[in-house]
Amino acid sequence: MRSLISNLFMSIDGVVDSPGEWSLAYWNDDIAAVMADATGGADALLLGRVTYTEFEPAWSGRSTADDPGAEFFNSVRKHVASSTLDTLTWNNSTLLEGDVTTAVTALKEADGGTIITSGSGTLVRTLLQAGLVDELRLLVYPLVVGTGKRLCEGDDGTIPLRLLHSRTFDNGVTYAVYSGA
Repeated sequence: MRSLISNLFMSIDGVVDSPGEWSLAYWNDDIAAVMADATGGADALLLGRVTYTEFEPAWSGRSTADDPGAEFFNSVRKHVASSTLDTLTWNNSTLLEGDVTTAVTALKEADGGTIITSGSGTLVRTLLQAGLVDELRLLVYPLVVGTGKRLCEGDDGTIPLRLLHSRTFDNGVTYAVYSGA
């Protein structure tokens, strides 16, 4: 069975929404290495609708000269969870059909390597609740954002995780890897 690894940028108050607005000031070589490692062994990217609609115009116009991650994001097989999109224009993109947990379970049972998420907080929350996330990798930024979508909100219930390892970078960002499913 394929592993599903979820990667999120998160503020200390749990906000995962629009990290580009608050995380870029902390970018350094440590975070770049974490992000390169996140894509290193993956052969599939799983995205929610919002992240797909943000990533597609941002990444499809980039090359490796602009950003070393461009080759991965533009060439990897992308699976998109959406009940509102009908058409996907980014190359190698497939729309998941039906119930998302059923579709992701089938994706994990299919042949292939590691599947990763990048962003897609609502989707990750759903997959955590369903026990489908094998690893949750969080870059926790030392600031309170206050408003925005959080990884877990309201009555999500208890989702037990086990800390595998953590590290704090010189800029105060903490990298924590948890075992999920």
